[in-house]
Amino acid sequence: MFRPIRLALLGLTASAGLVLATTAGAAPLPPTPALPAMLWPAQAVIIAPSAPPPPRYEVVPAPPPQRYVVWDPGHWNWDGRGWIWVPGHYEDRPHPHAVWVVGHWAHRRGGWVWIPAHWR
Repeated sequence: MFRPIRLALLGLTASAGLVLATTAGAAPLPPTPALPAMLWPAQAVIIAPSAPPPPRYEVVPAPPPQRYVVWDPGHWNWDGRGWIWVPGHYEDRPHPHAVWVVGHWAHRRGGWVWIPAHWR
């Protein structure tokens, strides 16, 4: 039987694009027909032992011409040893009415957890 396992990844960044599959003696669940496998949220959780530093000031560059984009502000990322600044960047909108939800760190029991940015 497959049981989800909460993983604390230390030494990996949230932006690494790493997808982990965990099994407890059985094969992982197959992708659901409703969502392509690439849209499944990662089962990994990044936990930092302390709050991130205050955000850095960033000068937002002009957006690329003739593209529907939103600015994703920079943020601090935990690498297992310390905080590393990830600069902001533009994200292409999947459709004109898509809303970008900015990633953020949330305090949870046991530390600070990264909530990734996403479209809704």
